[in-house]
Amino acid sequence: MTAMSKPDDDSDPETPRHATLQAALDLIDQGFTLIDRDLRLVAWNRTFLQLLEFPDTLAYRGAPFDGFIRYNAERGEYGEGDIDEVVRQRVQAARAFEPHSFERVRPDGTVIRVRGVPVPGHGFVTVYTDVTSQRNAELAIQQHAAALEVQVAQRTAELERSSAQLRLITDSVPALIAYFDADRRYRYINRGYHEWFGLNPAHPERISAKAYLGAATYAGIKHNVFRALGGESVSFEYDVTTKMGKALVARTTLIPEIRADGTVAGCFELTFDITEQLRAQAMLVQAQKMEALGQLTGGLAHDFNNILTVVLGNLEALRRERRDSGDVAEYVTPAIEAARRGAELIRRLLSFARKQPLVVRETEAGAVVTEVLRLVQRSIPEDRRLTAEGADVAAWALTDPQLLQSSLLNLILNARDATATGGHIALTAAPRELGTEAAARLELEAGTYVAVSVADDGCGMDEATLARVFEPFFTTKGMGSGTGLGMAMVYGFVKQSGGGIEVRSRPGQGTTVTLWLPACDPPDTGDLAAQDQQDAGRGPQGLALLVEDDRQVRQVVRRDLLALGYSVLEAENGSEALAILDRTPSIALVLTDMVMPGGIDGRVVATHARVHCRVPRVALMSGYAADAAPDDWLPVLGKPFTRGQLAAWLDQAASK
Repeated sequence: MTAMSKPDDDSDPETPRHATLQAALDLIDQGFTLIDRDLRLVAWNRTFLQLLEFPDTLAYRGAPFDGFIRYNAERGEYGEGDIDEVVRQRVQAARAFEPHSFERVRPDGTVIRVRGVPVPGHGFVTVYTDVTSQRNAELAIQQHAAALEVQVAQRTAELERSSAQLRLITDSVPALIAYFDADRRYRYINRGYHEWFGLNPAHPERISAKAYLGAATYAGIKHNVFRALGGESVSFEYDVTTKMGKALVARTTLIPEIRADGTVAGCFELTFDITEQLRAQAMLVQAQKMEALGQLTGGLAHDFNNILTVVLGNLEALRRERRDSGDVAEYVTPAIEAARRGAELIRRLLSFARKQPLVVRETEAGAVVTEVLRLVQRSIPEDRRLTAEGADVAAWALTDPQLLQSSLLNLILNARDATATGGHIALTAAPRELGTEAAARLELEAGTYVAVSVADDGCGMDEATLARVFEPFFTTKGMGSGTGLGMAMVYGFVKQSGGGIEVRSRPGQGTTVTLWLPACDPPDTGDLAAQDQQDAGRGPQGLALLVEDDRQVRQVVRRDLLALGYSVLEAENGSEALAILDRTPSIALVLTDMVMPGGIDGRVVATHARVHCRVPRVALMSGYAADAAPDDWLPVLGKPFTRGQLAAWLDQAASK
């Protein structure tokens, strides 16, 4: 006996109808039940039993609702507790016959969405949907959506001709479902059309696609409608605007209903909102681009940093040895500064590619503003004016200079997009005092901060946009013109720096974004002679093992270690280093490159030195920031570095 049949009454004229309805219900991927006013089972589909893993013996016409509740309680679906009390409470709640919608996680991890709607005078309709896949990755969502498009569209005709119970099912699907005949007259639409366009599902015959889509949009998709009415299944994407003014990207699938004689009776229509899906795809493409860039820049950085280590190390040595020679200083000092700028450029490139760990340090904000101004000059149209103020005023902030630079670049490009011909973009950086009231508004302590601002006289923002300006993935730019992550990243950077961010804007009056960063004193760099004296006063430090595959880098670092009081053994690969460690018990320091040929990297050497050989000081060198993910006990010195930086890192290694 089927769920909708009457026992022992095959002559009932309703039997074929019930059998047809049951067959339709069994095709649906969602579970379905109809409970009468006495809480007894009237109708169900096979998916309901399969989805909730109920035995077939539980389901028969007239089966009591509490039987299913008790079965679930006894197998632990509702957790611990008195089974009779659990059954009583849930049956009592069901007798209220109130609409409900919730999700339940089954013990096996399956997530079931339960949506129940009372049917006046008849009972209660409940739809059970497995939404587990919706909690997975975007790919799974896409696959599910593609399958759902076909499945739902194929069954739209049957759902249109079904009773009110089946309409409840279609209304629960997060999509627009419709059927129109060969004359393009709608015969059925679901509740989604009301939510998007304010259309009345009770009168589909009064609906015109041209009217609710607009003449321009309909003209763009009309040829697909005629293709479907010609017997071809089609799927296409287009832009729509809802009754609330929300812009969406929709994907519609049209599947023709073909009669036995080969003519087309009409078309099933299924439409999804794919706006977020397209956004996610764009973000995935961008992430893949950034990953490829990171791989490229990482390899380049490793080689360039090795080169710069040799250049900078030898120039520093030449300056130290010929300190009293004015001619040498005249030529060497600019070369050292150029090498340092090259190293900074590599760090900037790595930071852009998200391969550089972000480090908070004393940063002169005015210098960053000047550098940003230089970088963006070519990106600003000639009909815009870009100015900077405060570069001549010392404004030392405790922040990450690379991320500050990236944030300012982001803000300037936003300002560029917001201004028209003749527009003005102004950058400022200066120390400022925050009073108690202003600081509280920014969730900061009152005191001295460095205020870095980007102001424009562009289109500005209304209150609604301003309220969402820091919301991830929110953007006022068109599809493909922005990720919606820029302001969210700036916000996160400022907060991580211990500062605050303020946005002032009005429509037609421009926008000013101010970053409030913690102020600090300038770093005490000391002079070269003092550093030399400090290094010279270290005395003998013991035997050091230097592991580096690049011969020239080895020469530079060896010279610095000798100057710092170490006797030096050298190894050009990991295998050689391990052999030296095993036969030399008196090693006081192991300084090893991270990446080396031969299959044994610096981390293996460092671990062997510390764990097996009990070497008191162990440190790594790396020209590739992606390598710099040390254990708590293992410091990493990024190339290139000076003798002073090497000494500081060795002191850090000694304290671990």
